[in-house]
Amino acid sequence: MAEEGQEVKLLGSWYSPFVFRVRWALKLKGIQYEYIEQDLNNKSSLLLHYNPINKKVPVMIHGGKPIAESLVIIEYMDETWKHNPILPVDPYQKAMARFWAKFIEEKFTVARTLILDGEQQKKEVKQARDVLEILEGELKGKRFFGGDTIGFLDIVLGRIPGWLGAIEEVACIKVFDPIEYPRMKKWMDSFSELPMIKESLPPRNNLVQHFHKFRQHGRDPTTRTGFHY
Repeated sequence: MAEEGQEVKLLGSWYSPFVFRVRWALKLKGIQYEYIEQDLNNKSSLLLHYNPINKKVPVMIHGGKPIAESLVIIEYMDETWKHNPILPVDPYQKAMARFWAKFIEEKFTVARTLILDGEQQKKEVKQARDVLEILEGELKGKRFFGGDTIGFLDIVLGRIPGWLGAIEEVACIKVFDPIEYPRMKKWMDSFSELPMIKESLPPRNNLVQHFHKFRQHGRDPTTRTGFHY
């Protein structure tokens, strides 16, 4: 459902949870688009042309104009296509959603454990668990962070059910405990069982293999491989 004459394209990588944020938002909006897979070890001329500053994905191209970074893209989509709003309509609730998204981006950086060991890794794990404890409280009386249906924060947090288990396995850590975080466990199950989520998540084995490469080479999957938050 793109505007007439305004093609939508998405540059992404199959393993990036931030690209999946945009794909889920496009699905919720019912927007038709062309997906173009990017090899971030050999960046295409297309990516370098549309994102010459950061050279990262996701990049959404709408009518030939590029928009980068997953949360910026989602807000742009909400402003451009008013149907099926993803962010709350109420100004206060929208501000709170932005606050929590910023908090999550800054504090839930558990993917860094793939390149850390010892005390640094333990510190990162503790910080992630502290975030989960706070989120557990925010889910009281809710099925989703957006209420009865998924919304902005659910999409922001979609990397937890889809990617956290693979990170834990490769980094040999334990962040999530379903007994300690029962509301988060229920949310993860509800989120993962949604058809649009279930049918799109990358296979865990593929993520494990990919993250092993990051760990072996000491590469930070959140900053040095070319995908945005």
